[in-house]
Amino acid sequence: MNDFPDQLRAVVGRKHVLTGETETRRFRQGYRYGGGDAVAVVQPGTLLEMWRVLQACHRAKMIVIFQAANTGLTGGSTPVAEGYDRPVVIISTLRLRRLDLVKGGEQIVSHPGVTLEQLEKTLRPLGREPHSVIGSSCIGASVTGGICNNSGGSLIRRGPAFTQFALFAQIDASGELKLVNNLGIELGQTPDEILSRLDRGQIADTDIRTPSNLFASDHEYCHHVRDISASTPARFNADPRRLYEASGSAGKIAVFALRLDTFLADENTQVFYIGSNDPLELETIRRDILGGFDSLPIAGEYMHRSAFDLSKRYGKDLFMFIQRFGTDRVPRAFAAKSRFDGITEKLGLGGAVSDRLLQVFTGLLPNHLPERLNEYRDRYEHHLLLKMGNDGVQEARDYLAARFPSAQGAYFECTVAEGQAAFLNRFAVGGSVVRYRAVHAGTVEDIVALDVALPRNTIDWFETLPVDIANKIDVTMYCGHFFCHVMHQEYLVKKGEDCDAVKHALLDLLKARGAEYPAEHNVGHQYEAADSLKNFYRELDPTNSFNPGIGKTSLHLDWKDAGHHASL
Repeated sequence: MNDFPDQLRAVVGRKHVLTGETETRRFRQGYRYGGGDAVAVVQPGTLLEMWRVLQACHRAKMIVIFQAANTGLTGGSTPVAEGYDRPVVIISTLRLRRLDLVKGGEQIVSHPGVTLEQLEKTLRPLGREPHSVIGSSCIGASVTGGICNNSGGSLIRRGPAFTQFALFAQIDASGELKLVNNLGIELGQTPDEILSRLDRGQIADTDIRTPSNLFASDHEYCHHVRDISASTPARFNADPRRLYEASGSAGKIAVFALRLDTFLADENTQVFYIGSNDPLELETIRRDILGGFDSLPIAGEYMHRSAFDLSKRYGKDLFMFIQRFGTDRVPRAFAAKSRFDGITEKLGLGGAVSDRLLQVFTGLLPNHLPERLNEYRDRYEHHLLLKMGNDGVQEARDYLAARFPSAQGAYFECTVAEGQAAFLNRFAVGGSVVRYRAVHAGTVEDIVALDVALPRNTIDWFETLPVDIANKIDVTMYCGHFFCHVMHQEYLVKKGEDCDAVKHALLDLLKARGAEYPAEHNVGHQYEAADSLKNFYRELDPTNSFNPGIGKTSLHLDWKDAGHHASL
């Protein structure tokens, strides 16, 4: 065991094997959950190095957790605090940033560390876009992480992240480590040849094979989401229709490369900001657009006033940082913040000093949101950000002009600056909840964070909590991807209350409404996986060597003692 880190250093170099508690902290601790131990964090610089590292871990019988940007919200790419029967190695893929355009840019081949931000910038000159261009891209999420968790879906026409073309390694039932090339690209026969060619970007269009029954995106979703009479959700993590090898794998295989579709960008776009005090009014808009418009929206994001307030106050630093420096610097800022918090923890000052300092500083700065957004916050409880493109702009303009103003609502057409601010305020919500917990540690026990998919035919979509549950919660936050009825519902539980009991009570309410959960953040270590998802994980990883324990499954070799493990 003592010489194992030296074996890794021989592959990737001393600089790229981290073993110290402080230097590994940002990899071992998740964005919201997590915080276990690891023998080492390894950062390979090529796919061939990643294969060599994986071989060394396999020989040493290590647990392997693959991690890209570590932006997950359910602890699914970080170790748990206890319960493993083998040592853990984290393989960080952040240095594996090679991105190749194929088929004239209609598709891409992505290495594991490519971020949505990087992909978006690469495609922009071609007039094309990746699967996701908003939301998680704001905090540096990776393309591979999105596929492995079937995440995304805020862009209504494109659905959850999905592909059937992947290059991956897995350990079979006999314990043998194998590289599987299902990219649909002829790259050679041996792992060394295949990976070396990809490392050099040697991909010719003549090498590409595209069987008619395989797809590099969820091509059916644009029709699927329009079925507003269906009693099932539009998308959720355990949906068997979108579990395929890397897609939905949640770290149960080692993904080396993915082949994905890209999409033509709309030449003309417009954001409409809709406010209402009647949730049924927003549902009517949703049903009218999905059921009757010729053009699907680009995006339709919901914010409750509580989410607006949290983001405005506690997401202000993230909002202003992105507005000033762009999204590509956010991962480095988070890394620096984690190192600072690691030092303060060692000094006995706690691990949230940076959050408190940032909150004090941003509180001294002037209001950062446009006047009309603040005005609608004061007038309306429910907010809908509707983004239309091309012919859909006039279609929405005519519809909204005929419908509003109403007794309960109104709308306005955003300027470019207002539209950008509205969506940025919406996507700073996730970080603002974490910040609130850090700043109010004396009154908040923890976060219960749920992402749920309501049936497509749901009319009464907005949650009203029973008094006995509401009395245990300090702050609630509601936002979501409204047109697919995927809602992010977060509860800051009062100090001293039992978070697990609150969570189970909330999930029972959602189950009674026909909801599926989780919808897009995946099970991580916070949800129990559905049987279909557990079976999928066991098929991918029969020895339980990769990311064991997710979905509250077994933490042990060969799935021994399978079942629940302790909740974090």
